[in-house]
Amino acid sequence: MNSGVVYALLAYVIWGLFPIYFKALESVPALQILAHRMAWSLIVVALLLAVLRRWSWLRTLRDNPWTVARFAASAILLSSNWGLYIWAVNSSHVVDASLGYYINPLVNVVLAAMLLHERLRAPQWVAVGIAAVGVVAMTFELGHLPWISLGLALTFGGYGLLRKTATLGSLEGLALETALLFPLALLYLYWLGTQGQNAFVAADAATRWLLVAAGPVTTIPLLLFAAGARRIPFSLLGVLQYVTPSLQLALGVLLYHEPFGPAKMVGFSLVWLGLLVFLADGLRVSLGRRG
Repeated sequence: MNSGVVYALLAYVIWGLFPIYFKALESVPALQILAHRMAWSLIVVALLLAVLRRWSWLRTLRDNPWTVARFAASAILLSSNWGLYIWAVNSSHVVDASLGYYINPLVNVVLAAMLLHERLRAPQWVAVGIAAVGVVAMTFELGHLPWISLGLALTFGGYGLLRKTATLGSLEGLALETALLFPLALLYLYWLGTQGQNAFVAADAATRWLLVAAGPVTTIPLLLFAAGARRIPFSLLGVLQYVTPSLQLALGVLLYHEPFGPAKMVGFSLVWLGLLVFLADGLRVSLGRRG
C-alpha cells in the first residue's frame, strides 16, 4: 500500500477516535481542556522544530508582519473549532459533531467559489444544494438549526481557507498559531489557579497525564496528515477524509447511544447524497483527465 495512504488513514482514524479521548476528560470543563490543548501543543511543536532545526521561517514574520495577523485570524478559527468540538463531545453531541465534518467539504467548495472565485461545475452546485436541503429539513424536524454541525463546518472551512493561502508549512503554521494562543491559555489557567478552580491541580494523576497528552494527540495526526498529503493525490485525500466523521458517527450511536431518530436520518441521508454527487463528479473529472 502507498505509504501516503497509510499516513492519511492513520491521521483520519486518530481524528475519528477523538471522542474517546475527550470523553475520558469529561470531568474537566471544556474551556480548560481547550487551554491545555493550546499550551501543550505549542510545547510539542516547539520540541519538534528544535529537533528538525526548522527556524528559518521566523525571518518571514520579521519581514512580513501581515503573516502574523493572518495567522492570528486562523488561530481564532482553530481555537473556536477545537472548543466547540470538545464541548460537543462532552455534552453528548458526537453525532452532531460528525455531521459537521460531513458538511465541511461542501462548505469548502462554497467558500472557494465565493472568496477565491473558483468556478464550480453544475454537479458541485447540485451537491451543495442537496446538502443544504438536508440541513433545512433537519432544522424543521428538530425545531432548531443544527448549529453545532454548522459551527464546526464553518470554523474549520474558514481555517482551511486561510491555511490554503498561507505562506508557512503545516508544522510552522501550527507553531505560530499555538504561540499566539499560548499567552491566553496560560493567563486563563493562572487565573483559574488563583480562584481555586484549576481542574489540573485538583485532578488525579491519570487526568493530569491525559491533559498533558493533548499536545501529542493534537500534533501527531496533523503531521501524519501532512506526510500523507505530500504522497497521494488530493482527490484521494478528500475521499479518505470521510473515515473521520464515519467513525465519530459510529461512536456516537453505537458506543455513547446518542439519539439518531428519523429527523437526523433524513438530514444525514441528504448530506450523504450530496457528498456522493460531489465525489462522483470529482471521480468523473479525474478519470477524464487521465483518459
